Amino acid sequence: MKKKFTEKQIHILNVAEKLIAKKGFEGTSVRDISSEAKINVAMISYYFGSKEKMMSYLYRYRVQKTRESFAEFAEIIREGKPEMQMKELIKYVVNQLFKFNYFHGFVTQELRHTEHLKEDLLEFYTTFTSKIDDVIKKGVASGVFANAPKPEDILTLIVGSSLFVIRNKKFYQLYVSGKEENYFDESEKKVMASLLVTVFSLLGYHPD
Repeated sequence: MKKKFTEKQIHILNVAEKLIAKKGFEGTSVRDISSEAKINVAMISYYFGSKEKMMSYLYRYRVQKTRESFAEFAEIIREGKPEMQMKELIKYVVNQLFKFNYFHGFVTQELRHTEHLKEDLLEFYTTFTSKIDDVIKKGVASGVFANAPKPEDILTLIVGSSLFVIRNKKFYQLYVSGKEENYFDESEKKVMASLLVTVFSLLGYHPD
């Protein structure tokens, strides 16, 4: 069920997300957020309960916004060729995961006891899987894809590969060129290239 946020909550969450993206969750204090949002520190407790609970709200808000943007995105690419749609779908998920990479450690902990987050993610994943399935079927019907792998396996491959790279920086940066501060940009490019080759190989893609 979609949660409704007030304008004040959205304002605070947007400020918090901006700071956390720059300084990390641990490096961002409630005072930092309240100062930047121009509110009293007590308002964080009033609206969210605590900084940790605010992060839960922030994650739910971000997932909802991502679902909305995906609906618009899916409509934009709807008339494209299957191979173009599949490429754009892969790019969309990888980009979202890397763009909001600061969530993933928190989400691993929070999902253990927050049912709402599980429901929000489940809805997004099933929607995305359905879209992948639709594209695969169109590709097979048109002859551009020779194989029809399970769409849930494709999603697992995309998300799993991306999260491994995000969570294992010390390992993966050994194989990524460029400076450490550019790690996420460079590793995203590397993962994207690898996934495109892997997924299209599984599909048995035959370009015209």
